[in-house]
Amino acid sequence: MSDPVRTVLAHSPELMVVRFAFAAGDRGALHSHPHVQSTYVQSGRYQFTMADKEFEIGPGDAFVISSGAEHGCLCLEAGELIDSFTPRRDDFL
Repeated sequence: MSDPVRTVLAHSPELMVVRFAFAAGDRGALHSHPHVQSTYVQSGRYQFTMADKEFEIGPGDAFVISSGAEHGCLCLEAGELIDSFTPRRDDFL
């Protein structure tokens, strides 16, 4: 188990697009941030936790995470997530 590999694809002060590559068993630790986040499943399967609810997602699924909402995931099947953040996550630069 390791951390997913993060690649910033594009950014401006108002928006950032990031690809996260996960191996099976990788975790995105529970966390929160002030940014609104949209997640799109490019490939793989994931068990997500958000606001004390768990759900499984797969290719083609997408959802929005509100500012300040605690969230995290477990990768069930290797793949990639495409996340968009508004405003930009300067901590990723």
